[in-house]
Formats: sequence, structure tokens, C-alpha cells
Amino acid sequence: MAGEEKILHVRVTAADTRALRNLLRDERLDVGGGPAPTPGPGDERSIEAFVTEEKALGLEREDVAVHVLGDATAIGQARQEEVGTGDRFADPGVVPHGLGQKVKDQSREG
Repeated sequence: MAGEEKILHVRVTAADTRALRNLLRDERLDVGGGPAPTPGPGDERSIEAFVTEEKALGLEREDVAVHVLGDATAIGQARQEEVGTGDRFADPGVVPHGLGQKVKDQSREG
């Protein structure tokens, strides 16, 4: 992945709904789900996002904190190691193995 920027999975916590709305209006973020209240007293709201390292640093402001949850690039690369090679459907005489769901063939019912 030479030349590509590392992507981080972050939790962005704003002081309140207004601060979070202002941030989301100003910044285009790849968010994972909607905003959630932060446990405990106060009006803090959090949202998870996927951003570059540079963008993560730029999100910090007086009423917004950014916490890195993980390196999404490294996790993605590690998960790619789990992907097999070849075409498991190439030989029609062999039943593929792995996760899946057997479904009833509707076309054979009369």
C-alpha cells in the first residue's frame, strides 16, 4: 500500500449536540453509525469515524476530543491474510467448504 495514507478508526466526542453538528457540518467524515450519548453526566455526544492520521489531528478543538480506537489500515491488511486464493467453485464436482447457507432450490419444486 505504498503511497496510501493510513486510515484510523476514531471516536470523536463533542461537548454537546451543537458542537457535534458544527463539526460534522465543517468536516466530511466517514462515520460508522449515528451519534450516541456518552455515559455519565453531561451532554457529551460521540460518533465513530474512519479518517486519515492528518484529519484526526485536525478534528481536535476546544469542544471536541478525538480518541484513536485502532489502525483500520493495519486491521484490513491483517484480515486480507485470511482470504484464500483460487476459485472454490471452479470444480463443479466438489462441494465448497466454509461459511455459507444452504438454501432450498425453489425451481425444482412442483
